[in-house]
Amino acid sequence: MWSQREVVDYALQRRSTLASLRRPGGRLARREACDADPMLIRAAKHHGESTGDNCPVCDSPDFTQLRHVFGEQLGQYSGRIKRTAELEEMAHEYGEFKVVVVEVCLSCSWNFMIMSYLLGDGVKRKPPRRQLTVEDIYG
Repeated sequence: MWSQREVVDYALQRRSTLASLRRPGGRLARREACDADPMLIRAAKHHGESTGDNCPVCDSPDFTQLRHVFGEQLGQYSGRIKRTAELEEMAHEYGEFKVVVVEVCLSCSWNFMIMSYLLGDGVKRKPPRRQLTVEDIYG
C-alpha cells in the first residue's frame, strides 16, 4: 500500500507461541492456543481471504486472513472487515485509519493477530453522517 505506515509486525510473538505449542511438556496447551471465538470463525469463513499457506498448527489448507479497519474518520463503519482491494480505495478516501490483520484457521480455530498498520492520505476529515440501521428503525 502506498500510504502504509506505523507497521507493527507480531512475527516474533507468533513464532514464540508456536514454539511453545510444539515443545514437549510446554506450558501452552493446544486448547489454549486454538481458541478462536465462534464469531471470528464465522467471519473468517465468509469474509476471509485465503493465504495460500497451511495452518502452522494443524497443517490444514483452510487458513485465512481477516483485515479489520478502525478509526475515528470511519464513523459507524469502524470495526468492519475489508478485503485487500478495498483498502487501497479507502486509503484515498480517508485521512487515517488502522488496519489489524488476523490469521484464522477454520479447522482447528488457531487465530493470531499478525500485523497492524495505518493507512490513509493524511488529510483530516469529518466522519461520515450516521445512517439509520435496522436496529435504529425496529429497536
